[in-house]
Amino acid sequence: MADLKTFTARNRRTDYSGDEPFIPAPVTRFAGAELKAAPAPLPSTPPGPFGDLSRAPASEILRIVEQVTKGWPNPGRRRTAVRRVISVLEEMPGDTWQERWQASGFDDEGAESVSVLAREGDRVDSADLIAGIKLAFCLRVIRPSISGFRANRFRDYPQRFRELQPDPLLEKFFAAADAFDVHHMHRVRAKFDLTAALTTGGIALEDLTPSALLHFGMESKRLGVTHGSKAGATRFAGLGTWQVLDQMGHFPPGTPPTLRAYVYRGQLTVTQLVDRYPIQHQGVRQLLIDYLTRRRAGTDYTTLTALARQLAKTFWAKIEKINPGQQDLALSREVYDQWREAIKRWDRDESRTRADDSGILLAVRALYLDLHSWAIDEPEQWAQWVVPCPIRPKELKGFAKRKREIHQRMSDRIRVRQPLLPTLVAHVEGRYEHLTGLLKKARAVDLGATFEHDGHSYRRTDTDRDHTWAKSQDEPLVRVTDEGGQVLNVTLTEDTAFWEWAGLEILRHSGIRVEELCELTHLSIRQYRRPNNEVIALLVIAPSKSERERVIPMSADLFHAVAQIIRRLTSDGRHVRLLNRYDPHEKTWSEPMPFLMQRQNGTQRSVISPTTFIHMFARSCEELAETHRAFADMTFTPHDFRRLFATEIVNGGLPIHIGAALLGHLNLQTLQGYVAVFAEDIVTNYQRFLNHRRSLRPEIEYPEVTPEEWADFEEHFDKRKVELGNCARPYGTPCNHEHACIRCPMLQVNPKMLPRLAEIEKDLLLRRKRAEEEHWLGEVEGIDSTLTFLRAKQAEAARLTKRPTTDLGIPRPRLEETP
Repeated sequence: MADLKTFTARNRRTDYSGDEPFIPAPVTRFAGAELKAAPAPLPSTPPGPFGDLSRAPASEILRIVEQVTKGWPNPGRRRTAVRRVISVLEEMPGDTWQERWQASGFDDEGAESVSVLAREGDRVDSADLIAGIKLAFCLRVIRPSISGFRANRFRDYPQRFRELQPDPLLEKFFAAADAFDVHHMHRVRAKFDLTAALTTGGIALEDLTPSALLHFGMESKRLGVTHGSKAGATRFAGLGTWQVLDQMGHFPPGTPPTLRAYVYRGQLTVTQLVDRYPIQHQGVRQLLIDYLTRRRAGTDYTTLTALARQLAKTFWAKIEKINPGQQDLALSREVYDQWREAIKRWDRDESRTRADDSGILLAVRALYLDLHSWAIDEPEQWAQWVVPCPIRPKELKGFAKRKREIHQRMSDRIRVRQPLLPTLVAHVEGRYEHLTGLLKKARAVDLGATFEHDGHSYRRTDTDRDHTWAKSQDEPLVRVTDEGGQVLNVTLTEDTAFWEWAGLEILRHSGIRVEELCELTHLSIRQYRRPNNEVIALLVIAPSKSERERVIPMSADLFHAVAQIIRRLTSDGRHVRLLNRYDPHEKTWSEPMPFLMQRQNGTQRSVISPTTFIHMFARSCEELAETHRAFADMTFTPHDFRRLFATEIVNGGLPIHIGAALLGHLNLQTLQGYVAVFAEDIVTNYQRFLNHRRSLRPEIEYPEVTPEEWADFEEHFDKRKVELGNCARPYGTPCNHEHACIRCPMLQVNPKMLPRLAEIEKDLLLRRKRAEEEHWLGEVEGIDSTLTFLRAKQAEAARLTKRPTTDLGIPRPRLEETP
């Protein structure tokens, strides 16, 4: 098990270790915040422990440095460091130290550290420059930009800043941060983000607003300089700082307790949904707004959003692009045909063809038909838009066929994955058990000690960081070094492995949707006592897609997984914590509830999202593909487990109406579409159907076969035998293709006749050569057609030769039953 890969929340799917230049990540996730990010306005009196030093002479600054560094280690060297920085800035143009700092270029976006001014190879000079600029920032002599500040790597900046600021509110923040119930490194980051925001903003803590902290976090993310993140990572700065300030009561009443809750804007209005797309005709724009407003009462937000996208973007915005002068819904045939051609390809990637556009056609046709029916009752509002629908009914023919094709593809998908499920389960469970044992052994040894686990040697890391964690935490993070020298954070990887195992077990033993998995709470666990006093554990599933609450009796495996989750969440003696969960589909926050699928993620505790489980299962399949060829390009989605569960219970004999109730289907046909029927089930059920049908029909319909009928039957199969194989025409029918067997689709070539096909092909090629020489173009065309059919049958016969021979054994008569 030592060669298993491990994944944590820190893993990134993008490789930033190459030589490609760093491109800051676009900040798009936070553009919709209700309160926009903005830097805090500069106060009329800039904060400073020794007043305004922006124009102070160098001698005054050095005198202050000498005063504040008394009692510090190496005070003389610190004065030398500040003198070194001042000497550099004095050579720059400007009347203030701030102007000189900006003229130096060290405040620009993407600027280098001041350590580049150090003498070559002189590490002491480089450290002095960093220490000098740090004191200049702490004394508020210079107000750096975020990029200029983060270009320099400071050590203990929050502590130095705190010591030099006579701010009781800052002392209160540090005390609250020390009591913050997170890991030590997240407390450090919260302090660093606050002091960095105050330094770069040129403000005191009392002037720090939610908008200002959001601005600092967004800029840090955009520049890729968030504290504690690698280059290129998209981590957002200020998460822990926000929570500490909220606990202090620093922000105004009504401010959300977390930055994430503050950022998400919630549901858009119908007008906002339509205005996301460029519609020039204001009359059509208002029509779509009115239409969607009326449809909103009978649909959910996710469906409404999709409908707005189909009508406003995919339909009308494209129509205006094709015909800018379009004034109503009456489309000419030319415009309509161009639109049909345009929707065949995806907007984001025009090289990709849309597999099925029937959903778009149905939405647009529903718009026209709804206007027709609504205009009867409300002609003053809808009648002016009533025109014939350009989508003809025959264009939607084949919709049932496409649904059958989708069902067939999904059934094939489940048939492929069913035999692979035990391998995936064993892999996920084995990794979790391995990491659990590794964490237990590693936690029991001292830092730097070597130990054995599962036949492999490990050594617990022994760094300054590990010692700091050991002093500040009751259960510090455990890191080990394996035999290959790779450092593994066992605490984080074991936590990720547990939640992947728990999610997999619940999904495959209950058949619930992944959204319902994330919505499970401690209140979902109930019990039922039968009349014989037997207690049955129940899992109550909250209304989800069908808005239908249902109850699932828990099997032993399902109950074990749920019990392990509760045990993990209450291991510290607390109850399951109350959290608000964000629904990414409905764009709403839930009330505080004891959700089961919750974990500590950095500075905040949150409910695991459905996307996280999707990535977990995909990474496990990628890992299995290295040793199991069947997993190559294979993924298991959470919905696959739902279909596998449905297939198992129905094929296992559970009545289909009970299966539909367990899965929350309102229609039995929906469950039937989930069930992947296998060949054995087809034969068994079809044979049962035939026996039942025969028992209901009169015996006169099953008379004995006469000799004449049997002779005709045998003669038919004799006449189907031809030189190259067998003719597959229906029973009792003559040859309708004038015995042109090579071209006939009914011909089934015997693989033994491949040499004969080669002779025929050679003869045809000679005839074609003669026809070309004589310019018999009609003959050439006919021979080419025959060659095409011939080569197709050669390929099919060659494929059949590769099939292994199956020995069915010698048939034996059944022995008569003895009385």
